Amino acid sequence: MEEIDHTAGEPVWSQLAGILRRQIERGTIQPGKLLPSISTLMQIYGVSDGTVKRAIRALRDEGLVSTVPGRGSYVSE
Repeated sequence: MEEIDHTAGEPVWSQLAGILRRQIERGTIQPGKLLPSISTLMQIYGVSDGTVKRAIRALRDEGLVSTVPGRGSYVSE
């Protein structure tokens, strides 16, 4: 599992977005599947909810995921 480097020059949200992007590209998280919840990602990577939300927003802006309010974020088809 990839880890976040809190001492790196790259923002933490960007590192998390990159980790999730690679998981999507490799097929670890397949199209139509739900991303792990915000709280799960916070626990796994030791980051804040704002960091997770910003990473997911970046992936949504790239068209890689779509978010359904109250349900979560899904990998785009």
